[in-house]
Amino acid sequence: MDQGLKDLRTYITTAFKGIESIEFVYEELVLTVGPPDINELLHFLRTDANCQFKVLIDICGADYPQREKRFEVVYNLLSMSQNQRIRVKVMVDENTPVPTSTNIYSCAGWFEREAWDLYGVVFSGHKDLRRLLTDYGFEGHPLRKDFPLTGRVEVRYDEAQKRVVYDPVKLTQDFRTFDFLSPWEGMNRQLPGDEKATNYDKPLEDD
Repeated sequence: MDQGLKDLRTYITTAFKGIESIEFVYEELVLTVGPPDINELLHFLRTDANCQFKVLIDICGADYPQREKRFEVVYNLLSMSQNQRIRVKVMVDENTPVPTSTNIYSCAGWFEREAWDLYGVVFSGHKDLRRLLTDYGFEGHPLRKDFPLTGRVEVRYDEAQKRVVYDPVKLTQDFRTFDFLSPWEGMNRQLPGDEKATNYDKPLEDD
């Protein structure tokens, strides 16, 4: 374990009291705080002389539907002066917003839009919280574990209406009609041509 990270853990836990947990995960320092404390911690990590985490690499999410607080909002920070990385996590449920961090890291605006688009995590105070990666008429949040794999609508261009339209997804079930004559279904009957393979084990006949 990097001694610098150990010293950093000791310093942060002494200087900042709002941390719920601090641990090493795969030799990376991970801090967990509640939504009310996230901006205070980010400001501390950015401005403190012993931290200097001035670069927000990204904000990403993770979904654990079995938990009461199903979403983890993860902030990955870089200190170029200290040559250190750190990870900050906030856990929230579907109805609890996370305060926007755009007043601390200007690039957070794009990352927060992406997290809202894909997971549905709301960032309170964000001035332009709208979809970023999905289409304007998209329904739901596609990286949630309970989002259907096929989506809810399909997009196509309608020549008659001269515009893009959204149709409900209708799954064909033809693939559920199992064809036991297919070798992919474990069919045991010999197919034409298979007899050639069995002949390889036989000795060649003399002319």
